[in-house]
Amino acid sequence: MAKCTDTVILNLWHPIGAIAETSPFAVEETVLLEERVSFAVSEKGEPVVWRSQPGLRPGDRAPVVDIDERLPAKSAYGYVWTSLGSPPEDLFPIPEYAEADRRKLNAATFGVNVSAPRAIENFLDMGHFPYVHTDILGVEPHTEVKEYDVEISADRDEILATRCRFFQPMASTTSDGGADVDYVYRVPHPYCSVLYKSSPLDETRRDVIAVFLQPVDQEHVRAHMLLCVLDEDNEDKVIKRFQQTIFGQDKPILENQVPKRLPLDPRAETPIRADKSAIAYRRWLSQKGVTYGVIPVAA
Repeated sequence: MAKCTDTVILNLWHPIGAIAETSPFAVEETVLLEERVSFAVSEKGEPVVWRSQPGLRPGDRAPVVDIDERLPAKSAYGYVWTSLGSPPEDLFPIPEYAEADRRKLNAATFGVNVSAPRAIENFLDMGHFPYVHTDILGVEPHTEVKEYDVEISADRDEILATRCRFFQPMASTTSDGGADVDYVYRVPHPYCSVLYKSSPLDETRRDVIAVFLQPVDQEHVRAHMLLCVLDEDNEDKVIKRFQQTIFGQDKPILENQVPKRLPLDPRAETPIRADKSAIAYRRWLSQKGVTYGVIPVAA
C-alpha cells in the first residue's frame, strides 16, 4: 500500500499518544500515515518526535537532546501531536480544557480497523444511540432524531451542529435518570471531532468529549478519547469505564462498515434527514481536497 501523498492530511497535526500514559524520557513507537515514528516526553510534558531509527527501541531512555531531524511536536489536550508535513502554528481551540475544575482524562486509546473519516461519521451519528447504546445513550421508543442545524464555517474552518437533542437513559456517570440531553458537535479537523453535551451537575455548562483519530493507514486508526468533564464524585477508572463501554459498543459496528473508506460521492450511500452532519462532513472533506481514507468523487 502506498504511503500517504495527500498534502492536506500530511500538513495537519495528528495525535500519537497520551502524555499521562508515557514515562518521562522513555521511547514510545507508533505508526502515523504508514510511517513509523517515535517520541519521548520530558518530565514537564514537553515532547520530541522523530522518524524511528535503529538503536532507539521502545522503552529505552531517549537522549532527546541528541535526536536530529526532529518532526514537528506539540503538547495539547493531554496528547503528543506531530506532523509529517508543515502544520499550522496552532491547533484548534478547546477553551474548556483550561478550566481548573474539570476532570481531564484519556478514556482510552482504541485500535480500530476502519478509516478515520468513517469513525468521525459514526461519532456524529445520533440515530444509532437506541440500537447500539441501548439503555445508556438511547432507548426505544425514543428513536427520533429531531431537527437540528448544521453549518460549515469558512471563518473557523470547521463544521458545527447545534440544537441537537436526544433522550438518554444514562448520559454520563453523574446522571441519576433519563433526560433529554443537549448536544453540540464540532469537527475542527478532518480526523478530530469534539462533542459538547449538557452536564447533569451544572445546567449552564457542558461536558466535553472528543475523539482524536491517529490514522495508521487508510483503513486503520488509533482513536484517542479525551474526556474533559464535570464530575466531583467518581474515580478516574469509573469515568473512563463509562466511555470505554460506549466505544466498545461502537467498535464492531465500525469494523463491519463496507467499504471501510468513506465515499464522498453523495450518490454512493442514501442519506436520511438525520444524516445532515454526515452530509456536511463529506462535502467539507471534498471541498478541502482530502483523498486519504476516503473514496473521492469520480472526475
